[in-house]
Amino acid sequence: MSVEKTYPEIEANIVKALKKVYDPEIPVNVYDLGLIYEISVKSEQEVDILMTLTAPNCPMADLLLNDVETYVKDVKGIEKVNVTLTFDPPWDKDMLSEEARLELGLM
Repeated sequence: MSVEKTYPEIEANIVKALKKVYDPEIPVNVYDLGLIYEISVKSEQEVDILMTLTAPNCPMADLLLNDVETYVKDVKGIEKVNVTLTFDPPWDKDMLSEEARLELGLM
């Protein structure tokens, strides 16, 4: 029986890094917007990120994906970041964190 190794400290640092990436059209970071669907730390050097955008035709898609990769690579030890874009399920306002709802005046 194999036990999958977890990296809670690395994952916490990745979340901090993702909170530095802002959608240029909305003054909220991609993590609190609910655009990050999954963070999978494969090893101490490699991470997979599954994310979406607020709209499939987002004109800032390339910039956001590049920023996610760049900021996560800044996490100590991370050398490889695999960012996968999905639209299933599609993003909606229910995915916003409580902080994002407050920031956008939706509470």
